[in-house]
Amino acid sequence: MADVLKSLNLLETLKESLEKNNIADIKDTVEDLLISRINIAITGDRGPEKAGFINSIRGLNVGDEGAAVCPSRAAPEEMAVFPNPKHPDFRLWDLPMISSDDAFDPKNYIERYKIPRYNIVIMTFTQNPSPNTVDVWREARSLQKEAMYFVLLASENDTEKNLEAKRQASLEALKAEGVALPKVFLVHPSALEKLDFIKLLEVMLGDLPEVRAYALLLSLPIFSTTIVAQKKDAFKALGWAAASLSGGVSAIPVPMVASMVDASVAERILTKAQMSLCLDNESVESLARQRGIDSAKLKAMRTCILSVEVSKSEVKKRLAAAEKDTTTTTKRLVELAMPRQVRAVSHSFTVMLQTINSAIDDMSTDAEKIILLAIGESQ
Repeated sequence: MADVLKSLNLLETLKESLEKNNIADIKDTVEDLLISRINIAITGDRGPEKAGFINSIRGLNVGDEGAAVCPSRAAPEEMAVFPNPKHPDFRLWDLPMISSDDAFDPKNYIERYKIPRYNIVIMTFTQNPSPNTVDVWREARSLQKEAMYFVLLASENDTEKNLEAKRQASLEALKAEGVALPKVFLVHPSALEKLDFIKLLEVMLGDLPEVRAYALLLSLPIFSTTIVAQKKDAFKALGWAAASLSGGVSAIPVPMVASMVDASVAERILTKAQMSLCLDNESVESLARQRGIDSAKLKAMRTCILSVEVSKSEVKKRLAAAEKDTTTTTKRLVELAMPRQVRAVSHSFTVMLQTINSAIDDMSTDAEKIILLAIGESQ
């Protein structure tokens, strides 16, 4: 997602909606991007590695409210669902372990646990994937379920050398089961910045529909500067959508409508950004506990007011400042972004775009400083 605007085809869609004065479509686009609706299923043994992985993806630690535990509280044949505390429409589903019994029926497993309904299925293991696991993968693929991935979870005592040996052994096991060109991603359950998780994320983002890719990216915790940069790009694309809505509404001759919409939408986007970039107090404190460092040090990295608290008054203040001082660079971007026949409303577009972009720049800088300090002090 290095170029989010291109990957989402967002700009062209918004241009077309503006040309048709279809404000409802633009509003729907903003809503779709603000709601992080995605469901991920995780198969595999319910050991400490799987519990740790489920917690890390949600930015939680063992002992946090809602954290997965080992042994699991769910019965062996039951699913367990783990919503993201900051993004409730992002849910992880802990599926029961795939049996190694010779009588195991992959079709029954797929039907019982509704495998096709999930956006992503991650098939985890700590040694080799079992033949029955491969049978579930193969059967699901026959049902056009493409977003399925083999993940080798690192155990506490694993070394870099034996992890690579495990990977090679699992690849050979998959080949022996008839999987052509298999891929196995190594993942450290409690340190996603290590090993292959970022590579896995890139593959998942590429395989998902555009809006679902957004949902996944924005719901993950920050664990590296790479993901902070990707989130920054994503929120700037969302800023284009909000600016298009602002530009379209400002063309409607109803007093105060545009300004009220701008403040409300900008506040929602920046609140989402604060949560997504893990800048709120609860997220910073959780990261500090995870890394075993003083949370006050991380909180001190937040120099942008919006990183600490997103308030309507601060958003209005930034909109007013942008109204007085829109840059030449942003105005040139508007010439490219706005359809020729609606450039009369481009000032409102420019103000909104500059407000969102400058805020996202400041908040992303704070997030980068926090994660660099957290990683550096925990090593």
